[in-house]
Parts: sequence; C-alpha cells; structure tokens
Amino acid sequence: MPPLPLIVREFVLLFVDPSFYWNLGVTVGEVLLAVAVGGGAGIAVGVVLGRNRYLGSAFEPLLHYLGPTPKIIFFPIMIMWFGVGPGSKIAMGALSCFFPVSVSVASSMREVDQVLIRVGLSFRLSASQMFTKIYLPAMRIPVINGIRIGLGVAVVGTLLAETKLANQGLGYAVIQTYATFNMPRMYALLLIVFLLAIAVNTALGRYTEVRMAKKASDG
Repeated sequence: MPPLPLIVREFVLLFVDPSFYWNLGVTVGEVLLAVAVGGGAGIAVGVVLGRNRYLGSAFEPLLHYLGPTPKIIFFPIMIMWFGVGPGSKIAMGALSCFFPVSVSVASSMREVDQVLIRVGLSFRLSASQMFTKIYLPAMRIPVINGIRIGLGVAVVGTLLAETKLANQGLGYAVIQTYATFNMPRMYALLLIVFLLAIAVNTALGRYTEVRMAKKASDG
C-alpha cells in the first residue's frame, strides 16, 4: 500500500492526462452498450417468461442457476465470437447485465395487479398496448432496480474483460500500472472507478426514491 499523499498526487495528475480521458471514454462507451444490449434482451426475455407460465416454469430456473455463475469463464467464447476488440468486452458486460434484469422483469410481471390487467383487457388493448400502458408503468420500479443491479455487474464484467485482453479502457490502464509497479496510479484509478460507480448508483437510487414517493403520493 503506497503512502496516501502519493495516491492523492496521482489522482490529481490523472485529470490532466489525456490518456485517462481516452480510456475512460472507451470503458463508459462499452458499459453503456453492454447495458443497452444486455438490459434490452433481459427485458424482452423477462416479459416473455413473466407472461407465459409454462415458459417461465421451464426456463426461469435456468436464469437463477446461471445468474451466479462467474461470467469470466465465458470470455474465451466471447473472444472467438467477437474478436479481441471492444466487441468481446461489450459482450461480457451484456451477458453479466442480462441475468439480473431478466429475473427482475419476469418476477415483477407476475406481481402486476390483476385489476389493472382486467381493465386493459376490457378496453381490448393489444399486446404492445398492454405492455406500454399497463405492465410497464406498474413495474417501473422493479425494472429500474434490475437495471441498477445489471449496471453494476456490467461494469464488473467489462472491466474484468479489459484486464484480460485489451489495449484500451480503464481495466487495461489498471493492469498496466500493476505490471509496471506504479502502485500509486493503480490505486488512484481504482478510486476513480469506485467513485464513478457510487455516483451512478446514487443517481439511480435517487430516481427510484423519487418515483416511489410520487407513486405513494398519487395513491
């Protein structure tokens, strides 16, 4: 553990280093794409499993079994499919994000008030209208919480993939500082990753609290 003043010094120097912003931009872009792909697929699969009891009972246990599996074991497959570039890192993040989102959406679909569903059916809403006007508003908070968890594991999966095989990104920068024994900068990079994760998680948590408070006041 290097002395704290050295870590603080490297922390400040990072903000005047152009390579830091380049690596930060690469990682943020990969994480956002991973959440978009993995979260979108998770929402779609969760809706299907939540609406169809047969498919849910058949396939949802697989999500619970595969969800805790360390996704890094799939990284060699991602490299074969998507190459050594950003594609494999995005795929790792998307795979990590998929499971918590799909499980959260599937469970919240089954908890929607049956009165709301009957109202939608009485108005003869189509399947897409039922989802956008009945299901989605009713399960907005669980979906946000699922994406909140998915974002966290997507960051972990993406950074972990960057440490294994990459030439850009924050994960690559961390592993390079470790390889060159530049421990103060390594801890400064880890601190920045930690602070960014706290900021994003706090923003999503705050949004969830506001939505819940508004829902309670409306009720």
